Amino acid sequence: MSILLQFLSKLRGQAMQGVALGTKRCALATAAATLLALAGVALAPAVIAKDRHDEGHWVGTWSASPQAVAAPIHINGQTVRQIVHTSLGGDRVRVRFSNAYGTSALVISSAHVALNTGGASISQRTDRILTFNGSPVITIPAGALALSDSVALEVAAFDDLAVSLYLPENVAAATQHSVGQQTNYISSPGDFTDASTFAATTTQSFYFLTGVEVRASRRARAIVTLGDSITDGFGSTPDTNQRWTNLLAERLQSHPGTSRVAVLNAGLSGNRVLHDLVGTNALARLDRDVLVQTGVKYVIVMEGNNDFGIPGLIGNPAQEVTAEQVIQGHRQIIDRAHALGLRIYGATLNPVEGVLFPNFYSAALEAKRQAVNQWIRTSMAYDAVIDFDQVLRDPSHSTRILPAYDSGDHGHPNDAGQRAMADAIDLSLFRDDDEDRLPRR
Repeated sequence: MSILLQFLSKLRGQAMQGVALGTKRCALATAAATLLALAGVALAPAVIAKDRHDEGHWVGTWSASPQAVAAPIHINGQTVRQIVHTSLGGDRVRVRFSNAYGTSALVISSAHVALNTGGASISQRTDRILTFNGSPVITIPAGALALSDSVALEVAAFDDLAVSLYLPENVAAATQHSVGQQTNYISSPGDFTDASTFAATTTQSFYFLTGVEVRASRRARAIVTLGDSITDGFGSTPDTNQRWTNLLAERLQSHPGTSRVAVLNAGLSGNRVLHDLVGTNALARLDRDVLVQTGVKYVIVMEGNNDFGIPGLIGNPAQEVTAEQVIQGHRQIIDRAHALGLRIYGATLNPVEGVLFPNFYSAALEAKRQAVNQWIRTSMAYDAVIDFDQVLRDPSHSTRILPAYDSGDHGHPNDAGQRAMADAIDLSLFRDDDEDRLPRR
């Protein structure tokens, strides 16, 4: 036995010396480490670290923030097929599911991912079974999330993926993203996760699906956009990916210096900095939806109008807040992002005079909005400023949205307005430190 141990130790030492010479030496190191483990010799940290490094660099390519709903639909022995529009490509894929607002365990007995070919159809050639630690079945406890094992699947930026999951039990879909602006599909009873297509009812919500990640290049990184309905894409055309976040991703891909940057949308319609309403408030969901996103390096924040307007809309004066309170909330978001070494950019609040929500707009709201915008522009608390207010406002009536950018409700930009927002963002904000400097705009 001692001779065998000496031989294996020597083999391991030779292999580790040659790790830098290529994959053959890496394979030799792995084989040696395996034999040593079988012989009862502890694995060295260097071997473990190398094995982990070989898994590649992962980054999010799509996300949808979960929220609770008061009257969830029930899904009972049915397949849900949901369409994801990527922002960055890679050679492997893994998927995130969440039971954040469930009150009981969620059982997924089958899950697949494939390239979408339109509607509820998929390319069966690209269909992959998702597993969870090697099992096709997983039970996600109430309040928990699950990450699938990775599968080999070549994905390009702006591909549409279909993520299909079969829920064998009667479950209340309490964890969802309500304003998805994307048609998704719910089957009649049965497991259709591997079907090329199926008859279905449609919805524009996402259920239990919160993220897709890809294995990409070493320099791949992600922007997470924290916001409300503007960021969520409300007012843009469904099924066309005309949210400002999608359009920013297109601009990033068009430039070599930012082609490795993904965009993850953490917008929630109705979201506020300080109080819950439709979804958890921004301060409470910051860690889950932003700071722990895989590959995050940058954050863009656009939040505050709802803090000022929703108390009047819902008739709850106890939730009225000052501009200073919202600014303190922003400062907390900045501090927590900086503590993790992230760059964080503040976006000014858009004009909402005339918005078609009763008792939302007021002179008091406008004064608070102006105060927050002034602070964002001048305090230097954020690493940079993105002036969406200046982009969207009517030059002849600065408290209103420009008619050409108005979706019709006087508070949310249309497709043209969303594009104007994306076009106004300086791409040099996302330049990697060791890349050539990008031209501005």
